[in-house]
Amino acid sequence: MEVLSFLIPISLFLGGIGLAAFFWTIKSDQYDDPDGDSHRILSDEYDDHPKE
Repeated sequence: MEVLSFLIPISLFLGGIGLAAFFWTIKSDQYDDPDGDSHRILSDEYDDHPKE
């Protein structure tokens, strides 16, 4: 039972880091392309090679 005194604060700390990273991705506009995937899946152009 003594190990819980270490594991609970560590899990809360790691969860806080994950939550902060999630909010950072929202603030840096990582999820602002909802139409991009739907257009890319229907496109005939393949992105296997870098564009020249």
